[in-house]
Order: sequence, then C-alpha cells, then structure tokens
Amino acid sequence: MSYRSVFKPGLFEGQVVVVTGGGSGIGRCTAHELAALGAHVVLLGRKLDKLQDVAAEIALDGSGHVGHVSFHACDIRQEDVVRSTVAAIVSAHGRIDALVNNAGGQYITPLESISAKGWQAVVDTNLTGGFLMARECYLQSMQAHGGAVVNIVADFWGSMPGMGHSGAARAGMVSFTETAALEWAKSGVRVNAVAPGYIASSGMDHYPPEAGPMLREMRATVPLGRFGNEAETSAAIAFLLSPAAAFISGSVLRVDGARPQVRMGWGQVAAPAEVHTRSAVRPFDGFHRYQTPKLFEQ
Repeated sequence: MSYRSVFKPGLFEGQVVVVTGGGSGIGRCTAHELAALGAHVVLLGRKLDKLQDVAAEIALDGSGHVGHVSFHACDIRQEDVVRSTVAAIVSAHGRIDALVNNAGGQYITPLESISAKGWQAVVDTNLTGGFLMARECYLQSMQAHGGAVVNIVADFWGSMPGMGHSGAARAGMVSFTETAALEWAKSGVRVNAVAPGYIASSGMDHYPPEAGPMLREMRATVPLGRFGNEAETSAAIAFLLSPAAAFISGSVLRVDGARPQVRMGWGQVAAPAEVHTRSAVRPFDGFHRYQTPKLFEQ
C-alpha cells in the first residue's frame, strides 16, 4: 500500500524537506506524505530508533525516487546541536527547501503545580526549539535559496487551561511565525503555521491512563462531532508548502472542526454520527499506516 495523498504525484520532486518530531504522530504521517510526493525527507528527533523505524517504513513503501529519506538524532532545544545538524543536512544535500517544525510536547497539570523547570522544558520544546530550527535553516540555506516553513502549533484560542505552559509557547510560536514571515520575505521565504485541534494521533497515548475518559469525551465539544486525524493535518501542511500557497505567508491554518467557535448556551454542538458520512465532512483516510490511538479502543 502507499500514501493516498490528494496532491499530484511528484509535487515536491527534488526538494529537501526537514520534519522535526518525525518519529511518531503527525510528524511521521507528514513525512510519509511528503516522501510519497517526491521529496527527500530528513527526519529529526531525539530517539534514533523511532526515526529508523519511520525511515524503514518510507523506504519500504517507496519505489525509485519516491521514498528517499534520511534521519538525524537532534534535540532541538540545544542550540549547538541544531546548528551542527542543519549544517550536516546542507552539506549532504546542498540546500533545505522546506522545514516542518513539528516537534513538541506537553503534559497536563494546573498552573499552580508547574515548576520553573517544567515550564521551561515545555517552552524550550514548543517555542525556542522551533525558533532555533527555523533560524538555522534560514541562515544556512533559505536566506540564499528561498524556502517555506510550516510551524505546528495547537488550538490555543481561549488558551489552554490545564496546559498553560503549552498555550503560552504555542501563542509565542504564532507571533514568531508572523514576524518571520515579514522579516524573511525579502529572501523569498514563506512562514506559516498549522494549528491542529483534537487530532487522534499516537501522541494521545502519551497521556496518563486517568486522562483517557476526558480525552474520549472531547469530541462532544467539536461541532463536526469527531476527532481529526493525522492525514487531515498533513494535507494542510503539504498545501502550505506547495506552489498553490505561494502568496500565503504569516497565516495560521486551523485544522480543528470549528471547535474554537463553541460558546456556552448553544446546547448540543456536536454533529450526530450519521453526518460524518456526508462528503464535505467525511474523514479523510489518507495515511495507509494509521492506527487508532489505544485510548480510543476502550
């Protein structure tokens, strides 16, 4: 089987695209789609074994030029490591055409329980690391050749009670996106963001078991009545990297089923299950290797 992208074959032929957090979830899915569309995908992440597994999947699914992939262990929070990793990629491939700043993470806890160390760790992962990656890709390649950056943020509209450290970092990344879009336009670099809402990805299985009931019930707050999936997020990323988005920069594309529009007093907001089969809102099943998160199997 192969990735069922809605985009034309060869769309990213000859391009080098870096995907951080490429070992699981949305990053893994996006890497598969971009590789299927002809890109050489460079996977970055802290756990080399996970990157190797995804690279093996892409190589197995590909044929000929499709499916080319490489990987580097990289902690995006460490400036020197980011600088040297980007240098190695440029040395190996000559340039970096696009960056998907996907690496991130957080944990559920109220503000009063977050330590300074915990706050800093989440901000470093979701904001500072993304800045460092984008800056080095710009300085070492895109400043001279142009390119596109897509930063993955989150549904922080109304902020993120229970994960205030992540909400602050994601909001900061949107501000960075808007600033970089202005400052780097002179070099032919576009910078946008994708904001996933409730996406049923493998990342959900990282939350503690006691969070399962709450996570399963969140679909009732989504007007479209369901969770999104990894392929629906990847499609938004691919669009923003594509020539069709050549005049889009400094924007945030939400992939959230209109969840931020929910307000008290509207009563039942979630669409009934039978609506999910209608063509305009039917889930897009593009990723052939997608597996439902374990917490939804209960």
